[in-house]
Amino acid sequence: MSATPNGPLHQMASETPTQYLNDSCSVEELTYAIARGAIGATSNPVIVGNVLKKEMPLWRERIAATVAQNPGWSESRVAWAIYQALALEGARLLLPVYERSGGKLGRLSIQVDPAAYNDRNAILNQATYFAGLAPNMQVKVPATSAGISAVEELTFRGVNVNVTVSFCVPQVLAIGDAVERGLQRREAAGLDVAHMTPYATMMVGRLDDWMKVQVKKGAIEIPPEYLEWAGVACFKKAYRVYQRLGYRTTLLSAAYRNTLHWTEFVGGKVALTIPYDWQLKYNASGITPNNGQMDAPVDPAILSALTAQVPDFKRAYAEQGLSLTDFDTFGPTVRTLRSFIEAWHTFVGMIREFMLPNPD
Repeated sequence: MSATPNGPLHQMASETPTQYLNDSCSVEELTYAIARGAIGATSNPVIVGNVLKKEMPLWRERIAATVAQNPGWSESRVAWAIYQALALEGARLLLPVYERSGGKLGRLSIQVDPAAYNDRNAILNQATYFAGLAPNMQVKVPATSAGISAVEELTFRGVNVNVTVSFCVPQVLAIGDAVERGLQRREAAGLDVAHMTPYATMMVGRLDDWMKVQVKKGAIEIPPEYLEWAGVACFKKAYRVYQRLGYRTTLLSAAYRNTLHWTEFVGGKVALTIPYDWQLKYNASGITPNNGQMDAPVDPAILSALTAQVPDFKRAYAEQGLSLTDFDTFGPTVRTLRSFIEAWHTFVGMIREFMLPNPD
């Protein structure tokens, strides 16, 4: 671990337009990141569950008190209360960043119920509620057909969205378009847009994961190192299209798997939400971030091979490669939603230990 706030990530955050976010609401991890220039943080059911396991001594009394004070609450209701409390603690740590930036930075992303991926009204209601928990709350909604259909309305309501469970160029373009419609409605109504800071997440590492599944399943012969570039290629293309169209949403890369997911994006007006373990690796790497690397093209040979040999990469890379309804059945979407829903059940199970402890 770096002994001082100096290091490659601090250099990137201070010398380039690329935003650095912490991929966790853990007190320890977020404190480390903020000291090195992080301007926000993200969370999801997997992350929050891991934070609770790691920092249970900080939360044990809070959970026990919530259970004792609300004897009629279900396990799920207690779990949501603790989930919100964890997010609010992260938001509290980021509040000085939010205040120094005049409300443009320093937000904590909290995710809506992953099981509501197909319920537009549930997404709208919970996202609107979460947005009111703290002044610096960002709300994560899924890039499913139901989630994207809610984005315009949420943006119009003044909710700063971070649209996640997104892996490809067509998804982030649909997000950017929906946000623009919401912003335009706000402007037409004379409402503030200066403090709207929407994000469109691309889970670049999860797209790479899916490419590897497809290659193995289809017995496709392709250099394995090419599969590390799928998410990078899609993110860079989406960035070029965003610049051309003038979208006011910031692209955000997530789900880190290798060093390329950091170094290849430096210099872009994008956000990188980096897991703590990867932050430690990057800061110990000695790599000097290249401010112009975001504009460096992916090797055409890699793009050509991926496009020709991996059908789902071709769909992910093409601007119209997937339709809105295709988002719901795209392999990475299904895999990620299933893992998030399972993680939420695990989180509720952790609360169960306080409410219904094993007598054995």
